[in-house]
Amino acid sequence: MKAAPHHMRDVAQANYERLIEVARAALAADPASSLNSIAKTAGVGPGTLYRHFPTRGALIVAVYRAELEQVITIARDLGERLTPVEALRAWCHRLVELARQQHGFVELLHAVTTEQERHEAHLPVLAAISHLFDACRAAGAIAGDIDAIDLQLALSFIWHVRSEEGERRAHRVVDVVLDGFTAQSV
Repeated sequence: MKAAPHHMRDVAQANYERLIEVARAALAADPASSLNSIAKTAGVGPGTLYRHFPTRGALIVAVYRAELEQVITIARDLGERLTPVEALRAWCHRLVELARQQHGFVELLHAVTTEQERHEAHLPVLAAISHLFDACRAAGAIAGDIDAIDLQLALSFIWHVRSEEGERRAHRVVDVVLDGFTAQSV
């Protein structure tokens, strides 16, 4: 008896999500992780992995897109629960944590994508930052011509944080940057 088509799609989707989850952790721990070890840890065969991700680069890009979705979701959730300034501050601090967890991933991503591909993939994240930033401006917390791109540039250092000490310092720098951006309206 054949499996129902929707069941097969459900299994394929579950395999895809599991591969992304395992690859995210494996590549963060060891950027040289083999695709075979990722497949084995995910509980699927190499054929299943290659059906979803024909190349290592395709898997890395898929993990990156999943990371971006997580960042966007966090921004949306914080924006609904907190005041605009609290949401922006909490999101920036969460971004520091995510960046540290994925510290080895940035080099992998740069090796398999072009600047244009990274820019295009990052546009929804910039939209999420802009939404948080605009909410702060509407609340009177940010004045002047500072915008979300300025914040993105000021925080770009976080992708280079490697150690726990670096993460502690990054959290301090995030506070300094945000205090500076919000001080104009006081």
